Amino acid sequence: MFKNLIRVFIGLSLFSCAKKPLPKPKGDLRLEYPAPKYQTFSAPCDYSFEYSDFATVKESKQLCWYNLSYPKMKANVFITYFPIKNDFPLHVKEAEKMVYEHTIKASSIDTKSFAYPEKHVYGNFYELKGQTASNIQFYVTDSTRHFLTGNLYFNSRPRPDSLAPAVDYIKKDLLHLIDSFKWEEQ
Repeated sequence: MFKNLIRVFIGLSLFSCAKKPLPKPKGDLRLEYPAPKYQTFSAPCDYSFEYSDFATVKESKQLCWYNLSYPKMKANVFITYFPIKNDFPLHVKEAEKMVYEHTIKASSIDTKSFAYPEKHVYGNFYELKGQTASNIQFYVTDSTRHFLTGNLYFNSRPRPDSLAPAVDYIKKDLLHLIDSFKWEEQ
């Protein structure tokens, strides 16, 4: 009986001596989003912009505030509007405060200023890198009567590598939004 057990053990060990298993190579998740087709949104608060058909515009509880929702990405761009009443510097300061509250987690903050004098559209675009709650923020103003901010948030933990494709897609959409932005009464 003992000899049979040894033969079985030797037989099994011969069959198990194959190539060593190798771990699977690392693969990157490839997220592909559709090419954007833009449509115009006109707010009753005298501004309009173009946004991707991959997103939807939802009204917020506050008048003239909207959520630009990307449901498949679980992302929202919160758009807020304020009329300027001799408090322009206060609005700029508040918008910048919202950006720089993320310096604790941000590895860098890239700021781009833009100006379209023919449309009276001016502002800043902030891209926050690292494990920040908000990845992109911007403000648009005519510097005399209107002030609008936008903040991008994902409904997930801030993981820069995982969110990078979605952030890049939405960044292009938001840059187009700013390029197409108009104050209706101008």
